[in-house]
Amino acid sequence: MIEASETESNFVTAPLKSIETNADVVALMRGIGTRARAAARVLALAPTDQKNRALAAMAKAIRVAAPEILLANGRDIDEARGNGATGAFLDRLTLTQAGIGGVADGLDAIRALPDPVGQVTERWTRPNDMTIERVRVPLGVIGIIYESRPNVTADAGALCLKSGNAAILRGGSDSYRSSRAIHAALVAGLRDARLPEDCIQLVPTRDREAVGLMLRGLDGNIDVIVPRGGKSLVARVQEEARVPVFAHLEGVCHVYVDRAADLDMAKKIVLNAKMRRTGVCGAAETLLVDSGAADRLLKPLVAMLIEAGCEVRGDEAVCAADRRVRPASEEDWPKEYLDAIIAAKVVDGVDGAIAHIERYGSHHTDAIVTADQAAADKFLRGVDSAIVLHNASTQFADGGEFGFGAEIGIATGKMHARGPVGLEQLTSFKYRVHGTGQTRP
Repeated sequence: MIEASETESNFVTAPLKSIETNADVVALMRGIGTRARAAARVLALAPTDQKNRALAAMAKAIRVAAPEILLANGRDIDEARGNGATGAFLDRLTLTQAGIGGVADGLDAIRALPDPVGQVTERWTRPNDMTIERVRVPLGVIGIIYESRPNVTADAGALCLKSGNAAILRGGSDSYRSSRAIHAALVAGLRDARLPEDCIQLVPTRDREAVGLMLRGLDGNIDVIVPRGGKSLVARVQEEARVPVFAHLEGVCHVYVDRAADLDMAKKIVLNAKMRRTGVCGAAETLLVDSGAADRLLKPLVAMLIEAGCEVRGDEAVCAADRRVRPASEEDWPKEYLDAIIAAKVVDGVDGAIAHIERYGSHHTDAIVTADQAAADKFLRGVDSAIVLHNASTQFADGGEFGFGAEIGIATGKMHARGPVGLEQLTSFKYRVHGTGQTRP
């Protein structure tokens, strides 16, 4: 059995071990939960300087270990390719030298952010001279279940650390070696700052039962679950979890091009929103064009997408604009393609766009392109999504782009956290009440 705190220098070349029985998995996960709770109590009281020292040491260790991380990632990619992984899947799995540098830079960015723990967000005095403060505190222990993206190991671990939370990371089987290599660097940073190594634990088994145990809360030791992965993973988490979940099921994102849009700006935004990275949750999946300017806007937008290698599936008006367009079916409008495919439709102005997004969207990220401020204001008020943008690409749906340093995920629910989940969203609050001997009559 691999211990959760394993950090031996030959972690890349060591054989992948497995847990022999269900009882072994249960015992392993219970131990992880118990240790995480103990570490969370220490971390909640850790001073900012100590957490920042750990983050600096982690970033340095990741840069130093880049060759080992790349070697581990190469083995994961070979295995995934041998198992028939798609191009989009391999894109999410792949690390490069520059990408590893970006992971380390992300840790430095998180280190530079203000520590939310202990911040007094409000303070007021009652008529009886009693003072009440609302103060940010960590959530406790956060379980992160993710697929294919090994960089999540660093992003999630660092965000949890800075916000005073212990993390239990369960990466996908496909990125198992890569995640182990990155996690070893995180543990080195914890050790350097004299923080418990159990502050960030990586589940050391590919057994899927470990996920089920996390969803059941590990005997009350997990406070929040954050899934990062495909629809089937998120659906399972939302269906089975017995603890709160920060998540989004799909990223069915729209770009609406209004009649008052500048064509050059619209082309730039639409192309970036769809084609910059097609496999991310902020990629545009549907293009909506105002019927009031379809004769000016539709044909050049569709031609641009097709010539960039994007398949366009459109309604009758879109098909008439370019014979290369495939007719869209009803199943296309709520579809998250995560590929170089986009659905396109002509709608009746802002109201038509809002109605379409409300019917088919996923409340993730939606954008309007227009020079009409009144139209933009109406769209931003009327679209009930976690992120709404005016004259900007949907691919800005990212915690790093919001100035959060990184994100642990994007939530589309309305309780507690919504949009990119960063440091602030990983805290709750408590009330501190200061009196001078007051009693209640």
